[in-house]
Amino acid sequence: MVKKAELHVHLEGTMPPALVRQLAARNSAQIDPATFKSESEYAWDDFWHFLDCYDKAAATILTKDDYRMVTYDYLARCAQEDTIYVEMFSSPDHAAEVGMSYADHLEGIAAGIDDAQREFDIVGRIIVTCVRHLGAQKALKVAERFVATPHPYVVGFGMGGDETQFHPKDFAPAFNLANKAGFKTTTHAGEFGGPESIRASLDNLPISRIGHGVRAIEDIALIAEIADRRIPLELSPGSNVATGLFRDRSSHPFKALMDAGCVVTLNSDDPPFFATSIGHEYDEAAQSYHLSESDLNQITRNAILAAFCDEALKEELLAKI
Repeated sequence: MVKKAELHVHLEGTMPPALVRQLAARNSAQIDPATFKSESEYAWDDFWHFLDCYDKAAATILTKDDYRMVTYDYLARCAQEDTIYVEMFSSPDHAAEVGMSYADHLEGIAAGIDDAQREFDIVGRIIVTCVRHLGAQKALKVAERFVATPHPYVVGFGMGGDETQFHPKDFAPAFNLANKAGFKTTTHAGEFGGPESIRASLDNLPISRIGHGVRAIEDIALIAEIADRRIPLELSPGSNVATGLFRDRSSHPFKALMDAGCVVTLNSDDPPFFATSIGHEYDEAAQSYHLSESDLNQITRNAILAAFCDEALKEELLAKI
């Protein structure tokens, strides 16, 4: 079985509907029944509706033990698919909205990481993210807390949210603060923004990886630069098809970017929202893009080499492939 690694998954977006309902019940929290399409499916029509649905699900996480449970649940599922390493995006803004402190937020996630590693020998690490559509000032506040509250499992800083809002340069103060503190950074770009969004992010932010970046396929010169600079792409084909960027997996440019020499990785993004998992992404990639076991192993190596964790851990993980 191919060992797998994941760099792009939103922790709050890993909860299947059953877990959301469980958390809502134990916290006596109300959740809009329109959030769900069925017992096992979320209900959303487009990307912006998805963001709203995501926020409703995330609002059921009210305590640090909830975060422990969500983290453990996801890593346990990943381990069953032979995943050895996961970098999870955590959102202090979502925690703050329900009155949870930054420290409790991290402590809960770390407890889930420890529980899963002890039981399944899977390693989890955290990338703290700001939310783009909440604006630059909130992003800077997240970065300030991030730098002031170091944690051994927090390995990087990033940004998610609505890519059409604001300009990457608006978030330079937050990213520069994280970068000057010695952390690598990543940002969503080239998903619902075109190749110009990727270019603007590369020109204005000190990023080491690109979240999605799939629309680089529309700019040959940009593809060449990303390949030449060995900037890893956190690609999520299932997510991109689900949100309507591409008709199906066969029309997704994963293989074209790979063949162009880009450093590609496979990721699930928000797996239950998009009816996928990291194992499913590997299986579908093998089938849709005619990838060999050797190709899949290289994709896992790409992810580990592009990970923001320390070099000693990377060596341990590479030895497992």
